[in-house]
Amino acid sequence: MKRFYKDVTVSSEDGGFRVCLDGRGIRTQGGNPQIVPSAALAQAMAAEWADQGETLDTARFAFRDMADYAIDVVAPAPDTARADLMPYAETDTLCYRAEPDEPLAARQRLLWEPLVTMAEAQHGVSFTRVSGVMHKPQPEATLSALRAALDPLSPFALAALRNTTSLAASLIIGLAALDPEADLVALWDAACVEEDWQAELWGKDEQAQAHRARRGQAFATAARFARLL
Repeated sequence: MKRFYKDVTVSSEDGGFRVCLDGRGIRTQGGNPQIVPSAALAQAMAAEWADQGETLDTARFAFRDMADYAIDVVAPAPDTARADLMPYAETDTLCYRAEPDEPLAARQRLLWEPLVTMAEAQHGVSFTRVSGVMHKPQPEATLSALRAALDPLSPFALAALRNTTSLAASLIIGLAALDPEADLVALWDAACVEEDWQAELWGKDEQAQAHRARRGQAFATAARFARLL
């Protein structure tokens, strides 16, 4: 699609902020007014439009897409959005590890255990660690506490959490990424422990490394979206 606008601005509207193209407020893909809760987020979304060339590149609308998802999908059914995140807690990657005598297990303990213990302290829960791939259920008290942790999150925060969690295959990492002080590079390295281990053993594949980098950028973008709220 050719660029169809000249000016990109941000206006205050209905207690929030809205990007305007040539003075006209943007609507979501679902047809709703695209009103976001903070000026910082609206300015970042405006930058996506302003930085486009003569032909629009839809891949460069990451913030717009998350805002649309929050407004069109999450806001009408936030309980469904929260429920969709819970399977990542039930089978969190950080809780499924190699056998204790395998070298990979030491790497997993080094990078994963601090994140798991931090989540346990933060939420007052206990996670079951599993050696191997056979499923073991997490304590119901742990799952209940994590469900409660999702309750205060706004539709916009849940939209960001959906991305950080699914990319990392871990609700522990997904939630940690929402912390404004979080080290996103370290979190993404933790999410890629097994992938990086295989690359060390068998050699790095250029295509796989590019895919890892793209996913890492999407992870960081989702975390930044949450921080701009």
